[in-house]
Amino acid sequence: MASYDEISQPHLATIDSEGRRYNVTVRVGYDGVEYVGRLWFADESWDDLGLPDRGALPGRTRDEVLEAAHRLTTEDLIKRHRRALSEKRRFHGLRKATDDILAKIRYLNQVAISMRAGLLDVEGAAQEIDLTEKQLHSLIDRLAAFAGIED
Repeated sequence: MASYDEISQPHLATIDSEGRRYNVTVRVGYDGVEYVGRLWFADESWDDLGLPDRGALPGRTRDEVLEAAHRLTTEDLIKRHRRALSEKRRFHGLRKATDDILAKIRYLNQVAISMRAGLLDVEGAAQEIDLTEKQLHSLIDRLAAFAGIED
């Protein structure tokens, strides 16, 4: 059985959209249940991975996903590219704050696991947990300042 990490990304088409040319590829992976394809749009003049379409192309096999992708018309691909542009991450401050909160939660969990495994003394770990909890509350209190702010 293939893993989700075994991903291929064959070229599907080249489109003109928003006054630029984009190479369209299909990233296909197996998630343990089915094969899932996502379109990626990479500007020909840039050397990056491109922009993903949030829509999925599911299938029972990799070939089934690729067949579904090949059935999309040029107009379908342009519409999906526009959708990908409109859904591009715009709220970087909020994303950074969210990532900081998740990092603190992971740290809090690691401290608790280490304490229960006897790797940290209970008193020191309790202090660290208390400090981390206060930092989490501080981060959460600042979330509203980032909400709705584009950058």
